[in-house]
Amino acid sequence: MTTTARRTVYLDHAATTPMLPAAIEAMTSHLGRTGNASSLHGSGRAARRTVEESRETIAEALNAQPSEVVFTSGGTEADNLALKGLWWARLADNPARRRILLGGIEHHAVLDPAIWLAQHEGAEIEWLPVDELGRVQPDSVAEAIAKDPESVSFVTLMMANNEVGTLQPIQEIAAIAATHDIPVHTDAVQAIGQVPVDFVSLGADAMTVSAHKLGGPYGIGALVVRKETKLAPILHGGGQERDVRSGTLDAPATAGFAVALEYSIKHQEDEARRLTELRDALIRGVVDAAPGAKLSGDPVGRLPNNAHLSFSGCEGDSLLLLLDARGIEVSTGSACNSGVAEPSHVLLAMGYDDQRARGSLRFTLGHTSTRADIDAVLDNIGPVVERAKSAGLQNVGRNN
Repeated sequence: MTTTARRTVYLDHAATTPMLPAAIEAMTSHLGRTGNASSLHGSGRAARRTVEESRETIAEALNAQPSEVVFTSGGTEADNLALKGLWWARLADNPARRRILLGGIEHHAVLDPAIWLAQHEGAEIEWLPVDELGRVQPDSVAEAIAKDPESVSFVTLMMANNEVGTLQPIQEIAAIAATHDIPVHTDAVQAIGQVPVDFVSLGADAMTVSAHKLGGPYGIGALVVRKETKLAPILHGGGQERDVRSGTLDAPATAGFAVALEYSIKHQEDEARRLTELRDALIRGVVDAAPGAKLSGDPVGRLPNNAHLSFSGCEGDSLLLLLDARGIEVSTGSACNSGVAEPSHVLLAMGYDDQRARGSLRFTLGHTSTRADIDAVLDNIGPVVERAKSAGLQNVGRNN
């Protein structure tokens, strides 16, 4: 007897999205070639040409200068380079610059280096208030700066939240900071390819990008840094990448990165329209099928591919595993720390209570998503929520 393999419904594109065929082709075409981009012989020059052509493609897509694109191993390294590099460079110019302004909704790739700087380098973290939609208001940034502009090292604020999808007013905040010559870093990992991003118009001094969120390869990203912005290196060695990020450059990965980014930017408007329709159908259907389900984040100013919902009376982890058993892969709003599920720090910062922060799911769509994927969720979400609620009630009964 033969069995038909069950189709997997993948709705966790914010975690990573499948590589685009064109990016796979670009990357694999270079994998069999030998050459270190720092070598002066023919093979080295060929590798360097691949890297620099990729850099030019990425810069053009983001409206930056090629020299402003610093390749890294991914978004986490780019965020660390931005925060630590800005901190040490600014401190060297003025030892009084010890305040870091950031919101409590940041990705851990930003939160953790900021906290590390506070614990080991004497940084003073000032948490910017976040409203119930997950947004930092420009006025609150202006007020924080106005207390003592000379003591501010930098401002860091993500362009789009990775959990609830809320978009931040980066352009307005960057304009406020610029009046005091305070640099602004933004983690744009979730935003690029989803919404229009123009580095010049944005006004930020540094911007983080990651390839695998765009249909490119794992293990490569970039920090886009204005030419006049000073950064202290956190990796030392061969002096590659403007002497702020030493290390042998991955020519095949840069090629795949460039193709994926160029494709995502070129098709951004049409894809955003398509994903918004699917996302809205998903939100309406889930709210109808699961009484008590509520949308998190800004209902309007959000990423086109993000549907983050909380469910009363059940745990997000239970919902995730029950959906996974039915072949539907999503993400929970909880972060797993040493095997212990904790409430999402993003939702807690937005003022959610502990139960709602634990009982959330994030559905994120991408270039492989279809209406059939949405229908699969809607066919299963009602029974899954009911089962999760029953399991929660049974656990409460056993604990009493």
